[in-house]
Amino acid sequence: MAEKKTKGLSVDVLALTGEKAGTVKLNPEVFGIEPHQQSMYDAVQVYQANLRQATAKTKKRDEVSGGGKKPWRQKGTGRARAGSTRSPIWVGGGIAFGPTGNQNYKLSQNKSAHRLALRSALSLKVANKQLIVVDDFKFDAMKTKDAVAALKALKAEGKVLAVVAELELNTYASVRNLQKILLVDQTNVSVYDLLNSDVVVVAKPVLAYLEEVLQ
Repeated sequence: MAEKKTKGLSVDVLALTGEKAGTVKLNPEVFGIEPHQQSMYDAVQVYQANLRQATAKTKKRDEVSGGGKKPWRQKGTGRARAGSTRSPIWVGGGIAFGPTGNQNYKLSQNKSAHRLALRSALSLKVANKQLIVVDDFKFDAMKTKDAVAALKALKAEGKVLAVVAELELNTYASVRNLQKILLVDQTNVSVYDLLNSDVVVVAKPVLAYLEEVLQ
């Protein structure tokens, strides 16, 4: 697949106070390609399908209680013959070809296509100026107000995806009560979460990991 790459990508690195803490060069092969729409679509389909659980179930005729007695004799009544009141054609009968609760909705995407989808989603965020790089995204105490202040300083509005190298208790506890922020570690970044967010906040150490695994 041909991938158009952007030459030289440089973005500011911010502190959680919103002040500039430096700059970092992004690998154009990961953060500067022409987004591949089909691979991103497939990745989202796979993600959503794999979340689906087969909870729907109906009872077949042999699972519905009752119906053991023949409702009327075989001949001589003028009515159609019937052997059970739990036949699928009867009201209150079993369901023919209904969901069994054993359906498998799992889908998969090959590794190269999935990496392309992740590169495409990241490149889309960079192109739309929706990616914010911070020196690190961590808090010293379990305080929601610190997380709120940091997001405000970073001008991260709407749905925020925060990607850190490793989940820490203080950081997790600081953001867990905020409805519009999702905190994930670098190994659990999904195309769906990237595309579903308005802003992606990435800790600087995560960039090296993403560039290594997605090249």
